[in-house]
Amino acid sequence: MTHNPDSFDWNDLKYLLAVARHGSTLAAGRALRVDQSTVQRRLVALEQRLGQSLVQRHASGYRLTGFGESMLPFAERIEQAVHGFEDQLAALKADATGVIRMTCPEPIVLRITQSGLLDRFHARYPGLRVQFVMSDRYLDLQQGDADVALRSGDTEDGELLGRKIGDSQWAVYASRGYIDRFGRPERIDDLPRHALVGFDESMAKHRLSQWLGEVAPGVALAGQCNSVLGLIDSVKAGVGIAALPMALGDAEPDLVRVIDVVPELTRAWRLLTTQELRKTPRVSAFFDFIVDEIDTLRPIITG
Repeated sequence: MTHNPDSFDWNDLKYLLAVARHGSTLAAGRALRVDQSTVQRRLVALEQRLGQSLVQRHASGYRLTGFGESMLPFAERIEQAVHGFEDQLAALKADATGVIRMTCPEPIVLRITQSGLLDRFHARYPGLRVQFVMSDRYLDLQQGDADVALRSGDTEDGELLGRKIGDSQWAVYASRGYIDRFGRPERIDDLPRHALVGFDESMAKHRLSQWLGEVAPGVALAGQCNSVLGLIDSVKAGVGIAALPMALGDAEPDLVRVIDVVPELTRAWRLLTTQELRKTPRVSAFFDFIVDEIDTLRPIITG
């Protein structure tokens, strides 16, 4: 026999143990829920890799050789260690406890908390709690700023894992009072002739800021803020007009959608986390729950 330790497969030890315990390859196959030929083939492969015979066939069945007898206690220890590893892994997976810090825009928090979605999550996983980290900026999940992100738009971090929830669509809105005083734009080309509200420099990378720079280059904004809620309040106050998420703009009775969907601002809503956190019991439980409730969550964030 040729000794080839580099190709040794620890999984083959279970066939040796089954034959030692049951006395035949037929009975071992039944115990392992495989056919007899598989047991025989894996035993031969194991012997070839070890360079020694492990079993001998007798009229009454199979018996271990002297070498097989000497290696049996070590194989049993490996089996015990594997079972211990599996038990510990199962226990850790079942131990879904702790806090899940989720970052998302502030307006979405209110819609989620009023939907009953979190009540169902906490009922399913009483050891878990969702804690909101509210921000319109993209927090760094790799640096531990949050555990998961409910985010619309592109992400520059290819290391994040995600699940698409739906699409974020934006349109242009004005207050009724603004329209009464200054009229309403009919096309995107009309925007430079109106008072516009947008994000300040802290949100310069946001797609809204970049879009405004393209459709109204050089125009001084009538109002600036660093959140979508700030945009909504400014438009409601008549400071100017602004592009807003349709899920929020359409929900405001005092606002009028003056220009329909702006394709350049449409992005996907995703639930994101890091590869490492995705494997933890608490984040895994949250992702599994969201998958089950995705049809409920989608209209909450997309309108």
